[in-house]
Amino acid sequence: MNRGLSPAWPGGYQGGVRFPWNLAVWASLFMTNLSVDAAGAADAAPERPRIYQLFLRQFSNVNETRKPNGTLAENGVGKFADLDDRALRSLRELGVTHIWLMGTLRHATATDYSAVGLPPDDPDLLKGLAGSPYAVRDYFDVCPDYATDPARRLDEFRALVDRIHRNRLRVLLDFVPNHVARSHRSVVKPELDFGLHDHRGVFFAPSNNFYYLPGALRLPTVRDGEAISPTCKVIGGCDGAFAGESEWSRVTGNNGVTNAPNAGDWYETVKLNYGFDFTRGRHGPKEFPTAEDPAKPVPDTWRKMNAVLAHWQSLGVDGFRCDMAHWVPLEFWRWAIGRARARQANALFLAEAYDNDPNKLTDGNVLKALVEAGFGAVYDDQSYDILKDIHDGPKWANDLDGVLGAVAPLHQSLRYAENHDEVRLANPQHWGGLGARVGRPVAGLLFAVGRGPVLLYNGQEVGEPALGAEGFGGDDGRTSIFDYWSMPELAKWVNGHRYDGAALSAQQRELRAWYARLLQTVRHPALTQGEFLPLNGINRDNPRFGRLPGETASGHWLYAFLRHAPAGNQAVLVVANLHGSETLRDVNVRFSGEALTALDAAHADAPVEFRDLLARKRAFRFRTSSRPLREAGLALGNLPPLGIWYFEVRRPH
Repeated sequence: MNRGLSPAWPGGYQGGVRFPWNLAVWASLFMTNLSVDAAGAADAAPERPRIYQLFLRQFSNVNETRKPNGTLAENGVGKFADLDDRALRSLRELGVTHIWLMGTLRHATATDYSAVGLPPDDPDLLKGLAGSPYAVRDYFDVCPDYATDPARRLDEFRALVDRIHRNRLRVLLDFVPNHVARSHRSVVKPELDFGLHDHRGVFFAPSNNFYYLPGALRLPTVRDGEAISPTCKVIGGCDGAFAGESEWSRVTGNNGVTNAPNAGDWYETVKLNYGFDFTRGRHGPKEFPTAEDPAKPVPDTWRKMNAVLAHWQSLGVDGFRCDMAHWVPLEFWRWAIGRARARQANALFLAEAYDNDPNKLTDGNVLKALVEAGFGAVYDDQSYDILKDIHDGPKWANDLDGVLGAVAPLHQSLRYAENHDEVRLANPQHWGGLGARVGRPVAGLLFAVGRGPVLLYNGQEVGEPALGAEGFGGDDGRTSIFDYWSMPELAKWVNGHRYDGAALSAQQRELRAWYARLLQTVRHPALTQGEFLPLNGINRDNPRFGRLPGETASGHWLYAFLRHAPAGNQAVLVVANLHGSETLRDVNVRFSGEALTALDAAHADAPVEFRDLLARKRAFRFRTSSRPLREAGLALGNLPPLGIWYFEVRRPH
């Protein structure tokens, strides 16, 4: 287990002099309690959103059946009521500030709630028996699965929001603006149904909510009379048709302009029309208000989406994670976020968006454009991808320098090591098969590079591996979002809704404790206010910067940077060994002139102290002075595999 600097390190340089590095001796001289100084400093720093992505369907589900393609009755489901004060206190103590209640909106499902006016969906429209939470049937309603009494589901949701707020946490919901379920129909606000007043005889009209095609819809669920959809094989009754689109059809949620989508399309959803013909490209005519023509009428889809946001804000929701935000016009976001913030000044908007997507609606960097449009943060998927490709592909740690701040805005990015779209760190088929421990350097690096929000996905903190096939989701290394399921490792922490982790292994308890230390430590002023100063570039020709035999440059597995906040002269040096099995020996980190200036080490010869903030219980610290830092760099000795260190830099007097 990585608990900071390893007692097995054989030696290092301090003040330019080699000495035997005995952890016990140094600990007795310099160890101090982390909670005294770092936490105290963090209390004075601005809050940094630390988000826990919680999928209600699975989070508190302790049913151990886990039958592939099982029904709700067989496999169980989490409930609003299960997320009680004990659970919320434990999450707050973990260090999170926001709960993203993923999959809360009422979506298409095979489960029958006809008793409360909600019959099951046509099986041809379903991906999984539980259904995709991103095929929304009613934007103003919540999933009845989660209610103890489905008829009172909105009341139970309101009670959960109050409970979350009472535990000093904030609530985020999904906002899915690009597409809706084909079976969309609101029972809460039927007067705001999408498509209610559409003219269906044309492909595009500015006032329409959808894009229409001639001819009946033909779904890729049946071939030659036999079910080929995994869900249809289980449920039966599929015919490849949908009664709601028997005379005309609509464009799929992933821009499929066809009435015969294929199995790879988002055929269960339909794309929403924001007042432009997307088939004419991002430069086509815009039939909505723009900076050049602000007098154009506001499209009906815009007004309905604003009503959706207002509805959830009125129920106490504090912000939104916005799905595929780069497929929606930037003008809409400026308009809608402005209105949402007029209702609630601190409403948090987070954008799932990808700058390398050819369907983005700007020629420039769409991530930066979304921040300019009002988003508090955007996804940084490229940094995540590079870190994964260091273990599963050809990338080096040095490659991070090419994307950090160059693609996603450095300090307005949401960073994650897991989410529902990505594979589990602990899955043996991914991340080099290294298991949950790879999450330490990966999450540690990503959470430290900028000032933006950070995300922990439920189960990540105990090493949930997503083994095997759950149903429609298949065996893809992800925890399925389509099926009724429970997470076997997280269920050990839930422990019969005691939320005490008593059933976890010692390794799992330590992993969760490490994530708690990480979430607390990213509150440090240097990490909430500081600038990012990369160090790999100046160390590429440094043979002692983690270079392995046979390599002609450094920076394959070692990554280092400084975060420095001039206010209060706060600094943290972050160093990570990303290799899964190799100890990087006799490591030395050289500093750029900019970094030396930040450390007040460019000229004078003064003592400098480094203290590891992520160490368990107490922080290891040691001293050197400015001159050796300038002339030789910082000698760190041997760095164990998959280690991450946050060295707070101090200048003792």
